[in-house]
Amino acid sequence: MLVPIFTLKLNHKINPRMVTVGKYDGKHPCLTCATTAGKVFIHNPHTRGERGGRMEGSADTDISLLNINQAVSAVCAGRLDASKPNDILMVGTQTNLLAYDVDNNSDLFYQDTPDGSNAIIVGHLGSIDTPLAVVGGNCSLHGYDYEGNDPFWTVTGDNVCSLAMLDFNGDGVNELIVGSEDFDIRIFKEDEIIAEMTETETITSLCKMMGSRFGYALANGTVGVYDRTARYWRIKSKNQAVTINSFDLDGDGVPELITGWSNGKIDARSDRTGEVVFKDNFTNAVAGIVDADYRLDGQQQLICCSIEGEVRGYKAAPQEMKGNLMDTNVEQETIRELSQRKQNLLLELKNYEENQKAAQSSRPSGLGDLDQGQMGIIPANTQLQTTLQVNHGKEGKAPHVELNVCTTNDTVVRAVLIFAEGIFEGESYVVHPVNVGVSSSLRVPIIPPKDVPVDLHIKAFVGLRNSNQFHVFELTRQLPRFSMYALCGGDVPEPKSSVVFQVNERVQRVLMWINQNFLLQEDLVCPGALDARFMSLRGAGPLCVKMETNGQVTIKTDDMDVAAEVIQSLALFLKIEDLQVTADFPDEMEALRLTLIKVDDFHAVRQKLTAEMADHSNLIRSLVVRAEDARLMGDMKNMKKGYMELFDLNKDLINGYKIRCNNHTELLSCLKQVNQVIQKAGKLRVGKHKTQVVNACRDAIKNNNASSLFKIMRSGAVTS
Repeated sequence: MLVPIFTLKLNHKINPRMVTVGKYDGKHPCLTCATTAGKVFIHNPHTRGERGGRMEGSADTDISLLNINQAVSAVCAGRLDASKPNDILMVGTQTNLLAYDVDNNSDLFYQDTPDGSNAIIVGHLGSIDTPLAVVGGNCSLHGYDYEGNDPFWTVTGDNVCSLAMLDFNGDGVNELIVGSEDFDIRIFKEDEIIAEMTETETITSLCKMMGSRFGYALANGTVGVYDRTARYWRIKSKNQAVTINSFDLDGDGVPELITGWSNGKIDARSDRTGEVVFKDNFTNAVAGIVDADYRLDGQQQLICCSIEGEVRGYKAAPQEMKGNLMDTNVEQETIRELSQRKQNLLLELKNYEENQKAAQSSRPSGLGDLDQGQMGIIPANTQLQTTLQVNHGKEGKAPHVELNVCTTNDTVVRAVLIFAEGIFEGESYVVHPVNVGVSSSLRVPIIPPKDVPVDLHIKAFVGLRNSNQFHVFELTRQLPRFSMYALCGGDVPEPKSSVVFQVNERVQRVLMWINQNFLLQEDLVCPGALDARFMSLRGAGPLCVKMETNGQVTIKTDDMDVAAEVIQSLALFLKIEDLQVTADFPDEMEALRLTLIKVDDFHAVRQKLTAEMADHSNLIRSLVVRAEDARLMGDMKNMKKGYMELFDLNKDLINGYKIRCNNHTELLSCLKQVNQVIQKAGKLRVGKHKTQVVNACRDAIKNNNASSLFKIMRSGAVTS
């Protein structure tokens, strides 16, 4: 096994996922980490005692401290100025973004970030000429250049948790991979979403692998690898995957997925199979994993840090190891696996032999049916049938989709196990009949939380009523995308909100889409114009899909999200690349208008509080000087009076700070709502029209033009 080639004890606690490496002088890599005390430390073993600006250091230590004076939420280092070789350190907090030139001990720029800074990545994005520091925050993405300008801005579905850059579609430029709290991985080609993958939990970490492959980690302990939109593999652990990185640790020329876990374990897995090729352990949780030529010997090292400041560096294995770092362990694991398979096969063979003996001995005794039933022998023509139907939730039950599993004869279903991503807690669900050995069918309630197609992998134990052993039937059913909508009659009232657009398709094509994506007992038929009405089982109200014979489609629903999902699904089915719509959502627009008023109020309060704090700071300076003068002159009365005033002023400052914090929290909540409405308005369109709407909405907000914002969301066009 590989062993660390260097170990460091830095004596500073490290925040999880806040570790980076930067060449701040263009030559020497420096390990950089955020601490719990609102500081960032830079470990530079090559030069000591850097001072000046925000930096603190001494001649007898390798560590310099950068004072941020706020809780750090993200750090990243990279070349922000393509004309210079040195990296710039990016430090994000919930209110600001600092770009710091470590080599010159000076601020490059300092930007307010009302949406916060949850994740930062530096690199070239798409066709944008200059490198950008892309900051993911409160449902938004900002890209800052070397001068602090933001030429890139867009919105995303929820709070951003992780970012990565790679050439996703092989066009020679980088796309942006964004993981967010709504369980989605989105691929941005500049400000256009070109792909989306839905996972089962918050995407906490992303990393580039080789080519179009990238690794991901979820908050529930899942790690895996995607190649474009196809998932290669994934594994799930009871521990949390804190951070991931890619590094060729076994010397085969292909990077492995390196994972740092909350229990201190580090493992390297093959990017193709997920097989573990190396593992090690820290005594504390892993905080970050990076790679750099830290010893300046021309070879990259894998650098792993724990939350207590322990650092280990590993070098790649020599080529003669042929990709196997755990040769002895692999042999032992292989022997163990083969032994287990042997035991399972022997047990299966024993069952077959006992069944055969029972069948042979039962013939003269006249008790054949009983013996065969006890041994689990079922008729050869036994089949397992499954049906899906909408259940409106009578008798106090919530509305749901019902899966009915039954057999074609007198055999009984003893248990059903269903595996489905994102539906059940733990992703699997086991159902037993209430009366054991009686029921030949089982009903399983299913409540999909989102409108996405889901594969149900079903395993059923089937046998006779008095069986001790059972046959296992396996099959897969797909749950349609809009399975949580029940078909209704024409008496359902129409929603007042709607989306109208034109398509060059026949009504039968849209009808085919409905039959494939909604859960219907029998296919709909429509000789003329289409008018299909559904009721949401999640409480979102009615959904009406209408289409005239001239190609005009009207989607009526009061839920903007539902309308967006329907349009995106229909556009994908009909292979529509660009689609412009006219949207009318009066309730959403009224809620947005009220939110924008709140945003203006919060901004005004924030400016007022900032001005008051500045005045208090000036007053504090003068009070301190007066009190100290009184002390030096022995005037205890005025000194006491001055410090009492300082005490009262300090209380006012603390109260003002609390008010400012609450104001900022409310402001973040309102800005999130605004960004989400812009995201919904964009998602109502397809292709270039989607990008145009998002950009136009951004310009309207920057210009504080609310009326223009509403017109853009309604018509989708930029109005003068």
